[in-house]
Amino acid sequence: MIHPSALVHPTAQVDPSAEIGAFAIVEAGAVIGTGCRLAAHAILKARSVLGAGVVVDHFAVIGGDPQDLSFDPATASRVTVGARTVIREHVTLHRATKPDTATVIGADCLLMAGSHVAHDCVLGDGVILANGCMLGGHVHAGDRAFISGGVAVHQFCRIGGGSLTSGNAVITEDLPPNGLAHGRNELAGLNLVGLRRRGVPAEAIAELKRAYHAVYAPGQACAARAQAELATGSYHTAEGRDFLEFFLGGQRGRFVQPA
Repeated sequence: MIHPSALVHPTAQVDPSAEIGAFAIVEAGAVIGTGCRLAAHAILKARSVLGAGVVVDHFAVIGGDPQDLSFDPATASRVTVGARTVIREHVTLHRATKPDTATVIGADCLLMAGSHVAHDCVLGDGVILANGCMLGGHVHAGDRAFISGGVAVHQFCRIGGGSLTSGNAVITEDLPPNGLAHGRNELAGLNLVGLRRRGVPAEAIAELKRAYHAVYAPGQACAARAQAELATGSYHTAEGRDFLEFFLGGQRGRFVQPA
C-alpha cells in the first residue's frame, strides 16, 4: 500500500492498512494511523501524528516549521490530527513553537483546499475551514465552528464552538460560541440555523438568546455583564453557560460586537 516512489523514513510508524501515494514524503518519527490515506505528493513532516482514517490530499504539508523568525528549527514539536479528518489539496499545518507541544486538529474536521493553520493553533472536533481560510498562531476554534472561505483570523483569537464566520471576513477579536460573524469584527446575532440543524433543544436556544441580549446590552463591559448573569444561577443548559463563560477567558480582551 506504499507506492515505490514514496519516501518513508525508517523511523516513521506506518500502520499496515495505510495507503501512501506516489512521491509522498513521510519524515522521521511521523505516525500514520489505521486506514489513513496520503495522496500523491503529500508531505508529512517529522513527528507529525495522524489518527485513524485521516485523509491527506495532494501537495498538502503537515507539520511544517512555524513562520516565526525567533523559532529554532531544532525544536521537537509536532502536529496532531484527529481521526477521520480530511485535509484537502495545498493545506498547510505548522507545528508548535515550544518543545513537546503540538498544533492540534480535532477529529472529523474538514480543511478545504488552500486553508492554513499556523503554529500552536487548537481546533476542536468537527471544525470546517473553507478554501483559503487563514488562521494565525495560537488561534483556538471550538467544536463545530465553521470558518468560511478567505477568512483571516488574527493570532491568539478564540472562535467559539458552533459559530459561523461568513466568507472573506476579518476576525481580530474573540467570537463567542454560536455567534454569526461577518465583515470586520461584526456580529449578526446567533447561528440559529446551525443550532437547529444540530438539534439543539428549544430551551437551550432560548437561554442563548437571553444570554446574548444580556451580554451585549448597553452599559458595562461584556465580561462584567456575563459574570453578573452567571451569578444569577438561572442558566441550566450547557449552551447558555458556555456562552457566558466564554467572556471570562481569552487573551485578546476584546470581543466581536453587534453591527
